[in-house]
Amino acid sequence: MQESKLIQLGVKIELARRSFFDYCRLKAPDFYKPEHTYLVDLCNDLQDFLISEEKALIINLPPRHGKSRTACCFAEWYLGHDPSRKIMIGSYNETLSTMFSKNVRNTISEIKADPYIPVFSDVFPNVQIKRGDGAMNLWSLNGGYNNYLATSPTGTATGFGCTLMVIDDLIKNAEEANNEVVKQKHWEWFTNTMLSRREEGAKVIIIMTRWATDDLAGKYLEFCQTEGIPFRHICMKAYDEETDSMLCPDILSYESYQATIKAMGADIAAANYQQEPINIKGKLYTSFKTYTELPPYFEGIFSYTDTADEGSDWLCSIIWGAYQQEAYVLDIYFSSDPMEITEPETALRHKQHKVNNARIESNNGGRGFARNVERISKQDLKNSRTIFSWFHQSANKKARIITYSTWVMQHIYFPVNWRDRFPEYYEAMNKYQREGKNAHDDAPDATTGVAETMQQTSKVGTSNLRG
Repeated sequence: MQESKLIQLGVKIELARRSFFDYCRLKAPDFYKPEHTYLVDLCNDLQDFLISEEKALIINLPPRHGKSRTACCFAEWYLGHDPSRKIMIGSYNETLSTMFSKNVRNTISEIKADPYIPVFSDVFPNVQIKRGDGAMNLWSLNGGYNNYLATSPTGTATGFGCTLMVIDDLIKNAEEANNEVVKQKHWEWFTNTMLSRREEGAKVIIIMTRWATDDLAGKYLEFCQTEGIPFRHICMKAYDEETDSMLCPDILSYESYQATIKAMGADIAAANYQQEPINIKGKLYTSFKTYTELPPYFEGIFSYTDTADEGSDWLCSIIWGAYQQEAYVLDIYFSSDPMEITEPETALRHKQHKVNNARIESNNGGRGFARNVERISKQDLKNSRTIFSWFHQSANKKARIITYSTWVMQHIYFPVNWRDRFPEYYEAMNKYQREGKNAHDDAPDATTGVAETMQQTSKVGTSNLRG
């Protein structure tokens, strides 16, 4: 009987060496069951990713479905096959990444106590923690050097290289998901610090809840698509509406899922369990009107310019034609260039589009900008058509933007290809959040100026605004 049990264990150990799912099943048979098909698929995808041409793997799974647990197992299995490999893991903070590191290190160094209970050394007998080099967040294997580093956006990665990079759940909560500054810091840390640590042929795995369209997972997906980097995206929802079924009822039943939605709110639950970014539900502008053909004539050509108040701000100058109280956008100049570039360019665009009336915010240097644009227009470009006026905007910016948002969606028409023509402006308008902290508001601010100008034309008459 005992011999039979040892033979069966030997078979399982051999399978675990060859198959990542079998390795997970050997460690935790009550969780990694064959009937949990999503886990079988996840493990097979991870194993296949290693031998594929793909450089990046993005994994989006609901909470408590084993994404971090599986990532830990994968790190063990990955190092077990080659002790010269190097892993770098980054998490929300040092505590989480160190916990991940300790779990992997302790598994590898576990001493066998029961002949019938398998340990890591049964599967990979030649892989051991190097004596004297087993710190919690940085340790090495015999035959390797600095095989594992745990870090975070506030930690360090200097002097460390990796063949596999794992980023695990950087965003803490919904508040951070709505904070443009935090998300930008994550991206800068990832691109400036972490990616520079990759060795030749290294692969990247990002595991996280899809909190926002511009979270790290979203940005890296877009980056891979734009740059032609081969990648794989695993996205699993807790509840499949088409089949009316749960991803794994053993882990999360439909009744528990519904109770969770009621407790945490539909938008946060959608991000956590359905991988539907929270900022899609929370964004201010939900739709935009477009045109393929312009009206037969315009009652006037107008512009509204919001100058760059600070070094990180963008100038936004919108030119449009007015027709029956509708605004048809003709051009958008959205730039972070210095004024010596934006002043002549703004003047040139006003001449090209034959602008009648140009309004420029005079806040924080806007008055000097307006005077220079007017001077360049008249003296250098011989443009006497455009009448420039500048004014101080004293109203609360966010209140203005929210107040006029409905008018913007109902009465401003953009070119049908505006996403391609004005990509930075398009992105700024589509990601602006009603609640939370927005990194920039230059595009919505200037667009609100279009709405305000159109409201004034209906009160005082187009001819008066045209001068």
